[in-house]
Amino acid sequence: MTVVDETQGEPTDARGRVAELLALREQARRGPSERATEAQHAKGKLTARERIELLLDAGSFKEVEQLRRHRATGFGLEAKKPYTDGVITGWGTVEGRTVFVYAHDFRIFGGALGEAHATKIHKIMDMAISAGAPLVSLNDGAGARIQEGVSALAGYGGIFQRNTRASGVIPQISVMLGPCAGGAAYSPALTDFVFMVRETSQMFITGPDVVKAVTGEEITQNGLGGADVHAETSGVAHFAYDDEETCIAEVRYLIGMLPSNNRENPPTVESDDPADRRGDVLLDLVPADGNRPYDMHKVIEELVDDGDYLEIHERWARNIVCAMARMDGQVVGIVANQPQSLAGVLDIEASEKAARFVQMCDAFNIPIITLLDVPGFLPGVDQEHGGIIRHGAKLLYAYCNATVPRISLILRKAYGGAYIVMDSQSIGADLTYAWPTNEIAVMGAEGAANVIFRRQIADAEDPEAMRARMVKEYKAELMHPYYAAERGLVDDVIDPAETREVLIASLAMLRNKHADLPSRKHGNPPQ
Repeated sequence: MTVVDETQGEPTDARGRVAELLALREQARRGPSERATEAQHAKGKLTARERIELLLDAGSFKEVEQLRRHRATGFGLEAKKPYTDGVITGWGTVEGRTVFVYAHDFRIFGGALGEAHATKIHKIMDMAISAGAPLVSLNDGAGARIQEGVSALAGYGGIFQRNTRASGVIPQISVMLGPCAGGAAYSPALTDFVFMVRETSQMFITGPDVVKAVTGEEITQNGLGGADVHAETSGVAHFAYDDEETCIAEVRYLIGMLPSNNRENPPTVESDDPADRRGDVLLDLVPADGNRPYDMHKVIEELVDDGDYLEIHERWARNIVCAMARMDGQVVGIVANQPQSLAGVLDIEASEKAARFVQMCDAFNIPIITLLDVPGFLPGVDQEHGGIIRHGAKLLYAYCNATVPRISLILRKAYGGAYIVMDSQSIGADLTYAWPTNEIAVMGAEGAANVIFRRQIADAEDPEAMRARMVKEYKAELMHPYYAAERGLVDDVIDPAETREVLIASLAMLRNKHADLPSRKHGNPPQ
C-alpha cells in the first residue's frame, strides 16, 4: 500500500516514490505533446527517440540526465522547463559495440542549444572520449537559444573544444536530420564524417534572409545549404540520402568498419571470398592505351571482398575515389584516380578530399591502398591562383605523415609530381607494385619529346615524322614497363589477374608494422 502525505499530496514510501519516478520518466519519453510529434512527422522527420532506436541495437540504449531541466529565467523561460531540455544523451551498442549518442529533440525549443542542453552534450562527449567509443550526433536544432544569450554561445565553444580533443582519438559522426545554422555548423565540420538527408536537412553559416539582405541574392534553404549542395559542391557532406531510415542504416554500416578508438584495429569479419581469387577480367577492364578512359570503380569491385565497398565523398571531386572496403575480412582504405572524370588528374578538390581521407585512415589504423592512373596535376590559371601548390601539398603531407601500412599499385600512367604525391616509394610507401601496362615518367612521351628534341623536330624535313620517331624512342628508352623496376622504384611488376592475392599477402605481412614518428607537439600541415 502506498502511503500519501495528505497535506502535500506526495508519496512518502519507496513504492510511491518509484511510481512517481516512472511517471516522470514516461513524461520525459513522450516529449512535449502528441501535437508536437505529429508536426515533426508531418515534415517527414522522425523524433529524436525514434532515430536513436534505429541507430542502436534494440533495447541497448541507456539514457543520461533524462530529467535535466534548464535554470534560465526571463522571456517566458521560467514557465517552460521540459525534461531533457531538448537533447537526449546516452549510450548503447551497434552490432554489440558501445557507441555514444546525442540527439536534438526539435519538439522542445526547436532543438535550440541552451546552457543545460550544452552541459548534457559536454558530458556525453567526455564520457565517449574516456570510454574510447565512437560518438554519433543526430543533429536537428535551430542553433543557439536566443533567450539565454551568450551562455548558449559558450556552450558551443565547449562542444568545439571537445570535438577537437576527440579528433583522431575516437570516430565522430555527425548526422544532419534538420536545420543546422550559424556556429552550430562548425561542430559537424570538425567531425570525421557528415551524413545528410535531402530536403529536410540544411547547413549554413548565414541563412537565405541574411544572404538576401547583404548581397541581394535570393535562394532557398536547400539551394544554399541542402544535402546535394554539400555532397556535390562544397564537400562538407560525405554522404547524402533520400530518407532518415536509409541514412541511419548507413551510419550503422560505417561504424562496423571503424575501430572504437585509435588504440584498436578495425573489426574483422570472416570472408567467403577467396584470398587467391584471380581477377582475369582486369586484363580487359583497363585499356593499355593511356588515352582511353575506364571506370576505376570496376577495378575496386574486382579487388575487394564480394565487390562491396563504401565510397566516401562519392559525388564531390569525382576525379579521385576514396573508399573503405574489406580484403580477406580486413578493413582497408582505397585511394584511386578516376580516369572517367577529368582523366583522373589531381586538382585542388581531389587533393583535399584524398588528404583528409588518408589522415582519417592513419588516425584509425586502417591500411591504405593507392591505385594510380594519374596524368599529373590539372593545369590552368584558376588552379594556380586557387592554390594548387598549397592544396596538393596537403595530400603529400598526409601520405608522408601516415604510419599505417601503405601499398601503391600503378595500373597505367603515373606522371610527374602527381606520381610522387600519390604515395610513391620515395615518400614512404611500404610496397609499390605495377602492372605491365604502367608508364612512370616525368611527363607523357609526346610532351617530353617536344621538349627534349625540339631542335631536331624543328629542323627536320618532315617534323611530324621526326616527332613520331622521337616519341617512340623516348618511350623505348625511359617509359617501358620495367624501367622503374630495374631501378628499384617499384618492388615488382605483377600480373593484373593476381592483384588481389598479392595485395592481401602484402597486407598480412604488414599487419604488425610499427613506425616511430619524431618527437614533436604536432606538425604544421599546409593550409
